Amino acid sequence: MRIILFITFILMFATKGFATDVSQNNVSGGNTSIQGGYSASTTYESGSSSSSTTTNNSTSNIRSAPPSAYAPGFNSSGVDVCSVGASAGIQTFGLGISGGTSFKDENCERIKLSRQLDSMGMKVAAVALLCQDERVFFAMEQAGTPCPYEGKIGKDATALWKKYNKLRHDFKLYTEKLKIIEAEKRKEELKFAKEMEKATKK
Repeated sequence: MRIILFITFILMFATKGFATDVSQNNVSGGNTSIQGGYSASTTYESGSSSSSTTTNNSTSNIRSAPPSAYAPGFNSSGVDVCSVGASAGIQTFGLGISGGTSFKDENCERIKLSRQLDSMGMKVAAVALLCQDERVFFAMEQAGTPCPYEGKIGKDATALWKKYNKLRHDFKLYTEKLKIIEAEKRKEELKFAKEMEKATKK
């Protein structure tokens, strides 16, 4: 009889109820934030019961770059077109701009027009057109064949270009050359004057 009472007493303590509470809160960094709670409770007594509660909140913030702004292609068409195309584009997060334009190549036009005049037998006119380039003007003068001046060629053209030197197509280069020549002449004159002074003293 005592043994039976002892076993019954032990079983009562072994089946006494106990409770478990668990909570959870997770946060992950970066562009995604996850917050939530988890709770669970379990109770055992003469019977059995279980309850579970879960709460999750999810927030996502994603930023991506907008499409790029591409500069348009700009091509000149035709064989006798002396133009150069240029284009550019810029892109930011809020705005993108692109555009293009063309530029006229005057030297290309001059060469083509001169070639056309020469093919028509207008030799002097073709040379006069090329002489609008200061490099050609200077080269012609250095070669002893000055550029035409209102129909005049050779020595007559040289005299008129010296008389009306401000009309020269290489006026800037011409004035720089004159300054150098005048400076050298002054040095020679000073040197000659010193030599004459020494000669008179002797």
